[in-house]
Amino acid sequence: MSADRAAWTQWAKDHPDPRAPLRMAKANKYHATKVQIDGIWFDSRREAARYQELQLLVLAGEIAALEVHPGFALMVPDLTTEGPPFVFHTIGWYHADFQYRNLRTGNIIVEDVKSKPTRTEAYKLRRKFVEAQYQIVIVEVD
Repeated sequence: MSADRAAWTQWAKDHPDPRAPLRMAKANKYHATKVQIDGIWFDSRREAARYQELQLLVLAGEIAALEVHPGFALMVPDLTTEGPPFVFHTIGWYHADFQYRNLRTGNIIVEDVKSKPTRTEAYKLRRKFVEAQYQIVIVEVD
C-alpha cells in the first residue's frame, strides 16, 4: 500500500463523514439480550441463568465436566471414493449450549436452551443430523 493511500485511509477513519447515517447495533431477531458471566458470553438471559443452575449442580456433585458451547462437526461421506477408509467432509458445525456428565447415570448430556421462536426448521434439521451422527440425544431446556 502506498504511503498516500495509507495516510488517506487513516484520515478517513479519524474523520468520519458527518452526513453518513449513524450505525446502530443490529438488534437480535428474537429480542434476546447477550449476557456475560465468568468471561463467557451467552446469547440470552435464559441461557446465562441455565449456566448458573448447572454451576450449582457441579458444586452439589450432581454433574461434572461442564462444557459451554461445545461444537459438533457436521460431516458427510464422500460418495465418489471407494472405501474403506472412507473420506468425510465437514459441511458445517452445530454448537450446543452445554454438555456435561450426569454423575448418577454416567450419561453425557447435551443441552440447548430453546424458546418456541428459536425452534426453527433449520435448528431441528441440524439437531437431527447431530443426534444421528453422534448417537446422542439433545435435551431442549425451556
